[in-house]
Amino acid sequence: MVASIEPTLVSEDEEEEEYKLIEKTKEEDHDFDSLPPWGNLLVKQDCDFELKSGSQPLAVSKKLKMVVDGEIRVHFLEERNEEILSRRVLMLSRSNKVRSALEIYESMKFSGLRPSVHACNSLLSCLLRNELLDDALRVFVFMRTNEITSGHSYSLILKAIANVQGFDSALNMFVEFGGYSRAKKDFDVLVYNTMISVCGRVNNWIEAEKIWRSMQENGYVGTQVTYSLLVCIFVRCNQNELALDAYYEMIQNGLKPGDDIMQAVIGLCTKEGKWDLALNLFQCMLDGRLKPNQICCNALINSLGKAGKVKLAFKVYATMKSLGHTPDTYTWNALLNALYKANQHADALRLFESLKRDQNSQLNIHLYNTALMSCQKLGLWEKALQLLWQMGASGLLVSTPSYNLVISACEVARKPKVALQVYEHMVHQKCTPDTFTHLALIRGCIWGSLWAEVDEILKIVAPDASLYNAVIQGMCLRGKFKSAKKLYMRMREIHFKPDGKTRALMLQSFHKDST
Repeated sequence: MVASIEPTLVSEDEEEEEYKLIEKTKEEDHDFDSLPPWGNLLVKQDCDFELKSGSQPLAVSKKLKMVVDGEIRVHFLEERNEEILSRRVLMLSRSNKVRSALEIYESMKFSGLRPSVHACNSLLSCLLRNELLDDALRVFVFMRTNEITSGHSYSLILKAIANVQGFDSALNMFVEFGGYSRAKKDFDVLVYNTMISVCGRVNNWIEAEKIWRSMQENGYVGTQVTYSLLVCIFVRCNQNELALDAYYEMIQNGLKPGDDIMQAVIGLCTKEGKWDLALNLFQCMLDGRLKPNQICCNALINSLGKAGKVKLAFKVYATMKSLGHTPDTYTWNALLNALYKANQHADALRLFESLKRDQNSQLNIHLYNTALMSCQKLGLWEKALQLLWQMGASGLLVSTPSYNLVISACEVARKPKVALQVYEHMVHQKCTPDTFTHLALIRGCIWGSLWAEVDEILKIVAPDASLYNAVIQGMCLRGKFKSAKKLYMRMREIHFKPDGKTRALMLQSFHKDST
């Protein structure tokens, strides 16, 4: 249910706020190759930094990998204002002019000028968009060395490492950056959101929880994205208590959950049998003008049906239709089961008949079996037979449980001969009977005093202790104690263990014989 509702982590690009008033000028479109260079001086690649991630070092490239031909050149900079130059790097990076942005960046470094954190972050984004991870790492090393990193810088690198080298490398880098340390000051919620999202890709709820707790210890308050990620990961990994903890913390922090979180929490409540909480959340969604999806409605109807809350289940069904959702087979099966659980078997059959009349309803084997269960409870053997033939005529593959339900309906109605005919048809259709088939058949034959048929069944089926127990108990209840004793002795000879009821009845019969 929650596999596809994990929210996409939106990049909170911090430089947008500071430079939103910047307009493109002539300098931004200027061809920096025409600036007077210091001869043919090339960028000196003397960076010996290495970013390690566990046992696998992430070596920074010694040579820039550029799509364009030629080396990155250092230019003589007539402009010495760091803010103006940083602005050029920023705008060129946003325009995806990789080479021009890098040349100004390298020229600033060579001249002893330091680009701003926003310019460097924009350059990082540009390099990563162009799949130049090594070059992005080289820029990141410079930022860390000069202490101009921000949470956005770490988020970009960690996300890129996860995409290229996988979860383990990203997690190891996060740990080495001090992700679990309280002394880390240049992290923000975005970094934690990034790592929680990375954990969610591989369904690693343990590390997701650990990162969440670390964020709490460091005094950070989660955002809408944080809790949406946490709830979806925990629900997907069946960690329902943690999902509820994340949901309640979100409410305590004054954040309004979206429909994805609400539906995920409703889903876990229905799985846990907390139908009352699920119903309250469902009503909260409606009050907040959120639209629960069809999966959410079906899950709630099913949960209410299991709890015997038939009226509430049909009320949710009515709400579901008002929301514009078209009921499907899961909806109908949930409603039929709700009526069955509430012992409203006649109502269940009436609903099933109305579904048959509706040409738009696609009846499946589950719907037929639920109707057959009601027939069994009411002893409606003729109706059960009719449904059985209709199943075959509609092209459905009739399974053993379906035949068992029809035979049980015949047993309840005291129609053992009809049950035998159904059994013969079942075998003829090459549907394999199981223990439940034979038990229902034997019980029906015993109450119909068809003892020859009982003996025949015991001969043709594989020896089964439950069958012997059923026959012995039936014989005793019908007063055939001698036959029961013979069968009991035969049962002990083949080393079958009688159940408590069989032993009690045999002791009672031996006591009668002694008196």
